[in-house]
Formats: sequence, structure tokens, C-alpha cells
Amino acid sequence: MTTTRRPDEHGERVGVLATAIAATVAAVSGVSSRVIAGWRRLTAVVEPLGWVIAGVVVVALLAGYVAAWTELVLIGWAGSVVLLVAVAFLVGRSRHEATMSIPVSRVVVGDQAAIHLAVANPTRHRLGRVSVEVPVGEAVAVFPIPGLAVGARFEDTFVMTGTRRGVVPIGPVRTIRADPIGIVKRERRWDDRVDLFVHPRTISIPSISTGFIRDLEGIPTSELTASDLSFHSLREYVPGDERRAIHWKSTARTGQYMVRQFEESRRSHLLVVLALHPEEFATEEEFEMAVSVAGSLGTRAIADGRDVSVVASAVMDTAGTAARPRAASAVNHLASLSPARLLDDLCRVDPRPGTLRIGDVVRFASERIAGVSLAFLVCGSRATATSLMAAAANLPPGVEVVAVVCDPEIVPSMRRVGDLTVLTIGFLEDLSASLLRTGV
Repeated sequence: MTTTRRPDEHGERVGVLATAIAATVAAVSGVSSRVIAGWRRLTAVVEPLGWVIAGVVVVALLAGYVAAWTELVLIGWAGSVVLLVAVAFLVGRSRHEATMSIPVSRVVVGDQAAIHLAVANPTRHRLGRVSVEVPVGEAVAVFPIPGLAVGARFEDTFVMTGTRRGVVPIGPVRTIRADPIGIVKRERRWDDRVDLFVHPRTISIPSISTGFIRDLEGIPTSELTASDLSFHSLREYVPGDERRAIHWKSTARTGQYMVRQFEESRRSHLLVVLALHPEEFATEEEFEMAVSVAGSLGTRAIADGRDVSVVASAVMDTAGTAARPRAASAVNHLASLSPARLLDDLCRVDPRPGTLRIGDVVRFASERIAGVSLAFLVCGSRATATSLMAAAANLPPGVEVVAVVCDPEIVPSMRRVGDLTVLTIGFLEDLSASLLRTGV
């Protein structure tokens, strides 16, 4: 007797097999993902000491039962009890609410910043003890918080001293629940990280008046001209005066030709170039003084309403340096809209490999910045007079160039090298007197 197989019987079997395989794969994938997630949660709370105790427990129990060694079995079960008690400290969720605030986010090197911490209990139950950690830079401030009653609040204020210029990350706040001996730990993060800017020290220097260029949108000066925006007075006509300057109403009243006089408006575009190449500084102290000099010059110019550009080298990789980088990528323009923004950017600069020498920075900056009338080149004691003259030669003709060489504790001096004025200062306070000597 012959049997007839349905035409779709083979297809149905393949479909059932494919469905079974897909279901098995999905089940295995779901189980593995849950196992991985559980393992990650476990490793996140178990401290190194906890792993050591867990290993001792496993080894002691196995060896104790295999070798019938009662002492090892006791050690294993005692360790198990310790682990269970430690885990009991993490049962339940942390109901604390922690906040952090910094009233002043900008300080000067050597000043202190206050950091306010608050921990509250918003629940209807008393909360147990926790530990609060506040990362401050590379350090961590730890605060043990006692048990908080319903609606209670714990507050504390601590201060940190800005010992070095830079940007100090503070936070985020972490509440820590752990057992007394450090077997397990659970932490919860609150708020976001806050940056504390430790500004370089700056001094008040004389107003910079050298390098003015005539400009109708500039600042009125005491010099008079026949054509400008700021009206000053009238005077009698003299041969050579332009007829358009005649004030006809006054002429009709006095019977003599009278012409207008204006206060000449001028502006000054100040360029400050800060060296960053490590070989241009002998010590870290030299570089910190150079940053303070650049900050003092820039903030003074901003306060005077001058156009100012403060530039430094961008960090270039080996390929970019070898391929002659473009001016847009080689120069880092620091913010000069306000003194605070400029000092914020100066917190982030540091000498590092891959930066250009000051001559190359001046060359690229001159290609991008037009109308410079006065330039300051700020560098360390290892910058030679030859390199400074070469850097000054990259600026357009007519630009007044002053190099400020920072050499701690040296006697301040001033010398002329061609058209370049070189100021050497030993302390930041020498800058003001040295600028007065140059007459800038």
C-alpha cells in the first residue's frame, strides 16, 4: 500500500523547527541578559574585601566537607553569616535627598571657595545612617550623616583652597550605604558636576594707550580734527580748511567764517600672544607668571573698551604640525568678551607637547586678525632675543611689539632689540612699573 504525503508537510516541519530554534535563542538571550545585568549589579556593590571573604567561604566549605575538616566548615559558615549580615545593610532603597551648591564659582589662586551640602529626609520614616561623598578634584570629602528623623535636614559647609590655577570639578554628590567593615557598598549619585574656576592672579596695570589707530567708531581723545563724530568747538576759518566744515549759522551771526572742530576718535586693537611650548619656559613658576601677565594685559584692555585678541597655540598632532596647519586650527582664540570669560579660558591653558612656538603662533594669528596696532608677546626665560625678533617680524609694519619675558626673582629690565621692546620681569608686580617705563 502506498501513502501520499501532503505537498506542504515538509514546509510545515521546517517552519515548526525554525520557530522552536527562534524561541530557544530568544529564551537563552533573555536569560543571559538577565544574568549579565544581575552580575553587573552584584559587582557594583561588592567591595574587594567582600570578594575575598566569598572566596574563602567557598574554599573552606568545599575543602571542609571533602576532607571532613570541622574547623574549615565552621570558618565557611561563619563567613557566610558575615556576608548575609553585610547584605542586610543594603536592603531597601535609599530615601535621602542630597544637594550641593557653590555660591561663588570663580576664585583667585590662594582664595577659598565655600561648598554647601544639604541632606534631607522627605519620607515618613526615620532613615538610617549614610555616608556622603563629594569629589573635589582628585580628592574626596566624606561626611558621615547621622540617622535623620521625619522631615529632618542635615547641612554642612566646607571650604577648599584654590592652590593652583585650573578648573576643579566638584561633585556629583554620592550617598553611600555600606556595612561597617566594607564588604558591600551601594551608592547613589545626586545633581550634576560643577566646575570651580581657579583664576590666575592678576594685577592692575596702567591704561594702555600706545598703538591707537584713527577710527570714527573709536574713543574720543584730546587731539582735535576737522572731521570726526565727537564735536568739540568752533574756530575762525584759516586758509586750507575744508568748506564743508564751515558752520554757516555761526558765520552769519559773527560775520566771519567759522569752522567746526571735533575730538579725534581712535581705537587700539591689542594682540596678546601667550607662549605654550614647553621649551620656552624653564620652570612651572615662569609659566604661571606668564599666564598672570596675559590675564592682566587682557583684562586691562577689556576694561578700557579696547579691541583685544588673546591667543595661544592649539595642540597639534604630529601629522598636523608636519603638514603646516592652517591658521584657523593652529591658533586658539581665548574669549575676550569680558574679564571673567578670559580668565576662565586662561584656567585651561598649559604647556604641553604638540604646541607651536611663539613665532609660529604670531604668524598664524597675523593671518587671521586684522588691524592689530599693539602686540604683546608673553613668554619664559628660554625664549631667545633672536626668536622674539623673528616672531615680531611676522606682524605687519607699523605694529608696536613688546615682549614680556617672565624670569622669577630676576631684576626687572628693559632693552630695545631693533624695533622690539623686551621687558624682563622677576615678579608680577614688576609689570606695571615696566609698562610705565616703555610708555605704552
